[in-house]
Amino acid sequence: MEEMLQLPYNTTVKLMLGSLERNLLPDAVIRRLTRLLLATRLRSSYKSSSELQLSDLLQFVHSLQEMPIAVNTDIPKSQHYELPTSFFKLVLGNNLKYSSCYFSSASKTLEDAEEEMLKLYCERSNLKDGHTVLDVGCGWGSLTLYIAKNYSNSRVTGICNSTTQKAFIEEKCQELQLENVDIIVADISTFEMEASYDRIFSIEMFEHMKNYKDLLKKISKWMKEDGLLFVHYFCHKTFAYHFEDKNEDDWITRYFFTGGTMPAANLLLYFQDDVTVVNHWLVNGKHYAQTSEEWLKRMDKNMKSIKPIMESTYGKDSATKWTVYWRTFFIAVAELFGYNNGEEWMVAHFLFKKK
Repeated sequence: MEEMLQLPYNTTVKLMLGSLERNLLPDAVIRRLTRLLLATRLRSSYKSSSELQLSDLLQFVHSLQEMPIAVNTDIPKSQHYELPTSFFKLVLGNNLKYSSCYFSSASKTLEDAEEEMLKLYCERSNLKDGHTVLDVGCGWGSLTLYIAKNYSNSRVTGICNSTTQKAFIEEKCQELQLENVDIIVADISTFEMEASYDRIFSIEMFEHMKNYKDLLKKISKWMKEDGLLFVHYFCHKTFAYHFEDKNEDDWITRYFFTGGTMPAANLLLYFQDDVTVVNHWLVNGKHYAQTSEEWLKRMDKNMKSIKPIMESTYGKDSATKWTVYWRTFFIAVAELFGYNNGEEWMVAHFLFKKK
């Protein structure tokens, strides 16, 4: 390892990625390599003065306004949801929350931490029983189902981009005897509708988007006059960047996050043409780091059941490679959000009202 790290940076990364594909890298080496890449990212992204830092962020803000709402929407969908729901049932918590959870002192399990974060969304959005709710980018319905169960007089509409997710949520509704849920399969960047809601939630969807000005304008049309929008996204505390497949070392972009954005913690404050911020919170990155460590533990524990899923999805020849890639993805997420004690990359929550 030490000899390898003394080689030129690009050579080191190439050698390590080659070893990774063949399942030759121990976890400790993967973690060290990830931290090396993160340190490189920080060195290139932190500017020499606060003035330059602000100028860099404003340039990013203006560039987003020239872009479409989203790019390459089909690629990240296939990157994450090519695997069947059976894989995610083995790896995620019971609520199938595929986003950061919240580990309070009361959280004993991943399920507890899922519930803690879902409860936090409802509290911070001032959700009341009887409100009409829209969950934009609802995934497997962790929040949609949580609200439908705990706010039984509310009607919840979820928008997801996958028919398998819709089928899963509708099956759960039958199982739980919930009749207050509607699920729509749509690409949010092109979707239009007439309805309006008391509360709109967006959990880890903005990271797949680009033009926040146009996106927030679209969402604001779905808000009632006194409606509120709650957004949860992961972010860096100071700077923003695109996930671009230009660098050989940008492994996460290539396999898991094509077309994605890493927002800055305050980025949405620059997009208040159609909505106005009511409140803004930060959640330390250690919560996300622990979430991903739990996903990794469950993946390892259920490897016997996961092996055939990998083989049927990616083919026998590529099953080992993709098993390693998914494990590495969870390790990389844990290292990213755990970096510098969770004080670099973290989660931001926003509450907006209609302008």
